[in-house]
Amino acid sequence: MQHVPLHSAAAHPGRRRSRWGVRKRSTAAAVAVVAVALLAGGLVLLALLESTLTASTESAARQKTQDVVAQLAVDEDIEDAIEYVIATGHAGQYVQLINAAGTVIAGSEPRASSQPLSGLRPEPGFSLTQRVSSLPNIGNNDDFHVVVTGARVARQHVVVVVASSVQLQAETISTVASLMLGAAPPLLAVVAVSVWLLVGRSLRHVERIRGQVARINAERLDGRVDVPPTKDELEALALTMNTMLERLQASDSEQRRFVSDASHELRSPLATLSAGLEIAAADPTGTMWFQLKDDLTGETARMRYLVEDLLTLARTNDGGLTRQDADVDLDDVVGQEVRRLRAVSSHQVSADLTPVRIKGDARRLAQVLRNVLDNADRHALSLIRVSMHAADGAAVLTVDDDGAPVPAADRERVFERFVRLDESRSREGGGSGLGLAIAAGIMAAHHGSIRATETPGGECRFEMVLPLPAPPAQAPVTRGSVARPRK
Repeated sequence: MQHVPLHSAAAHPGRRRSRWGVRKRSTAAAVAVVAVALLAGGLVLLALLESTLTASTESAARQKTQDVVAQLAVDEDIEDAIEYVIATGHAGQYVQLINAAGTVIAGSEPRASSQPLSGLRPEPGFSLTQRVSSLPNIGNNDDFHVVVTGARVARQHVVVVVASSVQLQAETISTVASLMLGAAPPLLAVVAVSVWLLVGRSLRHVERIRGQVARINAERLDGRVDVPPTKDELEALALTMNTMLERLQASDSEQRRFVSDASHELRSPLATLSAGLEIAAADPTGTMWFQLKDDLTGETARMRYLVEDLLTLARTNDGGLTRQDADVDLDDVVGQEVRRLRAVSSHQVSADLTPVRIKGDARRLAQVLRNVLDNADRHALSLIRVSMHAADGAAVLTVDDDGAPVPAADRERVFERFVRLDESRSREGGGSGLGLAIAAGIMAAHHGSIRATETPGGECRFEMVLPLPAPPAQAPVTRGSVARPRK
C-alpha cells in the first residue's frame, strides 16, 4: 500500500491552486462566451440572409411568370407574348414559353430558345418551383431557382418558365461570412484585452486588501483596510472587512479586560489567604489559626463564588449555558426569593404577584431573581417592592427600591462584567460586579430581556420580561360530535 505524506498538502497549500488565476480564467471565459455568441449569431444571420434572398428571388421569378401570363391573357396572341418575353429579358434570368408538346415557342435569349429549361408541366392557373444546380441546356453551371406556371391562350395549353440565377445570393452570403470571420479575431482580441485590464484593476484592490489584512495580527487589531470608492462589491468587501476587524478588536479588548478584571478580583482573596496562612504557620501555638480561620473561610467562600460566577458568565457568553426547561410557576420562584430576602435584609420587602406559568429553568431564573434582589438590597434606603403580572403575551417582573436610579448613561453598561457604578464601595459590600451580567445572560438564554429604568416617582427599577408559552391549538368541534345527555 502506498502512503501519501500528510504534510504535502497542508505544508504547501499553494500547490493545489490552479496555474490559471482569476484574471486568466475570467479572460478565457469571456473570450469563449463571446466566440460562441459570435458563432451562433453568425450562423443565425447567414441562415436568415439566405432565406430572405431565396424568398426574394422566388418572389421575383413568380412575379415575372405572372406578368407573362397576364400579357398572354390581354393579347390572346402568342406572337405578342413572344415579343414581350424577348423584350423584357435581362441578365441572370431566362424566360421560356413552352407549348403542350414540350416545344419551346420563345426564349428570352437565343440559348434559351432551343430546349426546355424544366420538365415541369403544371395545369393552367397552377405554379411549380424547383431548385437546380445548373442548366446544361444553355451551358450555365450556376445554381438556378425555376418557377413554372401553366396558362391557356387561344385554347392552347402553354407554360411559362422563369429560371433565375442564385449565384449573386451565394456570393452575397459568402461575402458576409468572410467579413464576419475577418472581424471575429479583432473583436475577440478587444474583449480579451478589456476583460484582462478590468479584472486586473479589480484584483489590484483585492490584493491590496489581502496584503493589509495579512499584516494585521493579535498585536495590531487596530489596523483597517483601505476602502476603494468604487461603489460596487469591492467597496462592500472592504467595509465588511473593516466591520469584522472592529468586532474582533472589540472582542479582544473585552476578553483582555475580562482577564484583567478577573485577575484583579481573585488577587485580593488570594493575597488574604496567603498572608493568613503565613501568619498562622509562624505561630507554633496555633492561636493565630483559631483567630484567622473565620476570615480565611470567608475569603475561600468568596473566591469559590467568584469562580462559579465567572464560569456561569463564560457559559452564557459562548452559548454553553445548560437549561433544564420545564413548566415553571414563576410566582412561586419569585415568592421563594422574596422570602429569602426578607430573612436576611434589614429593609422592608413587599410583593404583589400574579400567578404566571412559563417555560424555562427554575434554578436559573431563581439565580436571576437573587442577583437582582441582592443588588436592590445593596442600594435601597428602606424599601424594596416586587411585582409581577402578565401583559401582551409576556410575564413582566419589576424590582423597585427607594434608592437612586441608575443614571441614564449607565443603564446599558451596568449589565457588563465587573461594572461598579459606585467605585467608592468596597468589594466586600458591593459584590463582584458579575451579578447583573449573569442575569442578563440567563434572560437572553430564555429569550427574555432585562433593563434598568426608574419608577414614575424617580426611584430605581429593574424590569424583566419573559415570553409566555403559546396556548395549545384547540381542535375544531363539529356539531354532530357534541355529546348529548341521556334523557
